[in-house]
Amino acid sequence: MSVESTIAEIAKSARSASRAVAKCPTAKKDEVLLKIADEIINQAKHIKKENNTDISRAKKAGLSGAFIDRLAISDSTIKSMSDGLKEVAALEDPVGSISRTWIRPNGLQVSRMRIPLGVIGIIYESRPNVTVDAAGLCLKAGNAVILRGGSESFCSNQALAGIIKNALRESGLPEEIVQTLPVRERTAVNALLRQEEYIDLIIPRGGEGLIRFVVENSRIPVLKHYKGVCHVYVDDGADLGMARKICFNSKVQRPGVCNAMETLLVHKAAAKDFLPLMAKEFVDAGVEIRGCPKTCRILPAANKATETDWPAEFLDLVVAVQVVDDMDQAIKHIAEYGSNHTESIVTSDYSRARRFLREIDSSVVLVNASTRFNDGGQLGLGAEIGISTSKLHAFGPMGLEELTTTKFIVLGDGQVRE
Repeated sequence: MSVESTIAEIAKSARSASRAVAKCPTAKKDEVLLKIADEIINQAKHIKKENNTDISRAKKAGLSGAFIDRLAISDSTIKSMSDGLKEVAALEDPVGSISRTWIRPNGLQVSRMRIPLGVIGIIYESRPNVTVDAAGLCLKAGNAVILRGGSESFCSNQALAGIIKNALRESGLPEEIVQTLPVRERTAVNALLRQEEYIDLIIPRGGEGLIRFVVENSRIPVLKHYKGVCHVYVDDGADLGMARKICFNSKVQRPGVCNAMETLLVHKAAAKDFLPLMAKEFVDAGVEIRGCPKTCRILPAANKATETDWPAEFLDLVVAVQVVDDMDQAIKHIAEYGSNHTESIVTSDYSRARRFLREIDSSVVLVNASTRFNDGGQLGLGAEIGISTSKLHAFGPMGLEELTTTKFIVLGDGQVRE
């Protein structure tokens, strides 16, 4: 059977399975989620063995340290995947909930009911935990899902998918509710993107190149974000100790992820006191600083920033630093160079905080907190399926509710239209 025919059959079976999971009771879905969570712990040794095979291949292929970090499954990753599924099981099931009801003058009762999207295709790179997060969220939201991880994580993804399919089968549900593409060829992605008859939504997770490829080749609606050019703005009068803590965490805790700070904006009145101490912490942690002329005058050891640094997503221990005249200039900088992902202000001024929240057009805007909180789990959504910087139909981290839509339901007692 050709790759095209194989993918078409997978998509067709997912459509059939989606009808079964859409009407599945909450208790049954939660039972499966908890079974998968337990089996991930029980089969940790097998999962890590398969993951080590992927890591060995990645190292031989010369892939970057940041890439291998995203690929690796540690004991903490195992626990996090299991705990994430338990959190999803504990969340309220959105399917069937009524979000609004109103009565028309003719007596009709109109409501909006949440329903599953149907079949979702997830295309992602390196992170094997996405296999579990996506499967768990799609299942709880009543959707079937087709997973296409990168070829570099093939063995890890197959091991995790095997656990999920066994749990579905043992619980009496179609194992086609969660499927992974069984082939490594890139042509499988192209074939998947042509299954508009069976697949309702595509969500790509990975680098900008992958996401642009998916958008350009898909016949199916795509939810996406191209990159995370995230900013922290340190305002005049901010608590500088708090600011250093927030900026350090935003940049250093995990620099290779999309919600890491890439550009630091500092009010000119705070720059002389703030930047030398902040720079010392950054340099001690191995961070390269690329500064504007005003920054370089305060920090002579900093490298001079170029125009290409401001819109850059470094995904590494590199930070661009711009000293700004005021918050107007900070907001203008973010609007020009940002990617609508995550921005944070460190300030003690309530009115400026409120203005920043109102005027910054990003999926998550924070006051006095690290950019690293743009994450479904951190915001209480359970595991997330991705972060959307497009606004239709979701904006920001996508949890359970974002994997459903609504339909109108209308109750009458014999009304006819005149």
